[in-house]
Order: sequence, then C-alpha cells, then structure tokens
Amino acid sequence: MYKRIFGLLLAVVFSSCIGFAQDISLGHVLIDGEDWEKVVGDMQFCDACCTDGAGNFYYSDVGGGGGIRKVDTSGKVSNYISDIAGISGMQFGPDGRLYACQGRARRIIALRPGTAPDIIVSGVRPNDLVVTADGNIYFTETSTRRVYHTNLNKKGRRLRIVAKDIAKPNGIAISADGGTLLVSDHMDKEIWFFRIEEDGSLGCRSPYASLRLRARFHPSKGDGMEIDEMGCFYVTSDLGLQMFDPTGRMSGVMHAPQPGKPLVSVVFSGRELGYIYVANGDAIYRRKVKAKGVWQW
Repeated sequence: MYKRIFGLLLAVVFSSCIGFAQDISLGHVLIDGEDWEKVVGDMQFCDACCTDGAGNFYYSDVGGGGGIRKVDTSGKVSNYISDIAGISGMQFGPDGRLYACQGRARRIIALRPGTAPDIIVSGVRPNDLVVTADGNIYFTETSTRRVYHTNLNKKGRRLRIVAKDIAKPNGIAISADGGTLLVSDHMDKEIWFFRIEEDGSLGCRSPYASLRLRARFHPSKGDGMEIDEMGCFYVTSDLGLQMFDPTGRMSGVMHAPQPGKPLVSVVFSGRELGYIYVANGDAIYRRKVKAKGVWQW
C-alpha cells in the first residue's frame, strides 16, 4: 500500500518535470535591462489575464466594469466584448470561445463577440478556471474551499466537487502535458498539485511547492498562476511574482510593479508568448523575458 502511494506521488512529480532535473533560477528567465512597463492603467481593479495563440492579451476591470478588453501585439487597446461585468478569471477553450468566471452573477459563461453568453455552469461563485484540450473545465470556488469539474463534451454537464478543504483555493493552472492540475491557496503557503485521472477526477493530492511569506503566519495571497515551456510555474502573491522550477523548488521572486497594490493575475502573451503580463491593482504591466508561454491548442 505504501509503495503504491509513493509511486503515485512520484508520478505527479515526473509529469510536471517535463524532463528537467536541474535547478532553474530567476536569472535563466530575466533579461538584463528589461523591467516592468505599464500597458494599461487608470482602472479600479483589473484581473483575468488571458491570451490567445497569436499573442493578443485580454483582461477585465473586475472592479469598474466595462467588459473585456484586448491588447494586440502592437499594443493597441480595444473593446473585445462589452457589457460583461465582474470577470475574475478567463481562458480560451479549444473551440475558440472565451470561458469566463462571473462570481457575482454566480456562473461560468462561454463568449464570442457579437453573440449572447452561453451559460455553462450556474449556482456557484467561481474565482478562476482552466479549460483542458479535451474539453474539461476545472474551477475554484474560494468561499466554499472547493475545486469543481465539469466536462463540456457530456450532455447534462454534471458538476462535481473534485477537491475540498483547501483554506482559500484561488488560482488554477494545468501542466503543458495536461496531466497535472495546480491550485494556489490565498491564505496558506502551499501550492497543491493533483494528478488528473482519465475520468476527470483528481488524485495524488500533494503540497508540491511552498510560497515565501512576508512574515510567519501571514497570508500568502497566492492567486493567479502560469506555466512556461520549461515547466516552471509562476504564482502571484503578497511578495510579488514567485517562480518555481519544474521540481517545485523556489527559483526567485520578481518584485511587483506596484508593490503596495494587489498582484492577482499572470499570463504569458505578446509576440511568441515571450512577455509576462500581470494585473496589479489598477493597471496591467508586462515584462519581456527569456522564457515563453505554452499554447495548448
């Protein structure tokens, strides 16, 4: 029994390592002379960083309304979908639609410009979500300490709880190979890893990495997450953007562009997905790096 449990935990580790055994430091990612640059400002509270495969960037002013906005690779800002408020997390799915969390409206919706929202899930308060290549949605519900799953390909779209008893589950991400789910905890320091089973359930729960804290027993404010092509993962937090190598070891912390304001969301976007974009308080910033993001479709 113990050998079986240990073997399953190792499977989680190896699935996320993607062949990298060495330490990867922050120096392998940062470019000398490059720092954060403001992309958009003067919002109330921005969130829901998202990209498409061409490197166009999307975001929401969740505090101020105004719908979903797009920043193309030349830096031009435009309205993408208007009159959609309260978006806290979103991602494009393999069908080309934009899936979004509307916590205040208690639903997850699928969007295309010029068409009415398609309600995917209702009666929940979703915080953040991820959509897999085979049409599964996982999302966090912070208020109930749960992670949910639904399969877009099945009629009836049965909603089920696949993880619970995380202090404040917040950000969520998936490994490039689609086999491992990551969940950040806004209250505690742990980043939870799960193996995605064939039926969509989660197994092998493991506190795979630990966020640095400002002080002992201080909330980590772990939030949005992103993964690069090397398998490194990035987590927004109270201290800044924390980076971990594929084995879960701390690589370093990038300072927040606006240290006194919440750093809540992160994504690779821009040309060749070679920029890190973050939502930080009332503004969006980006930074050119050596690493690149992963586009699954």
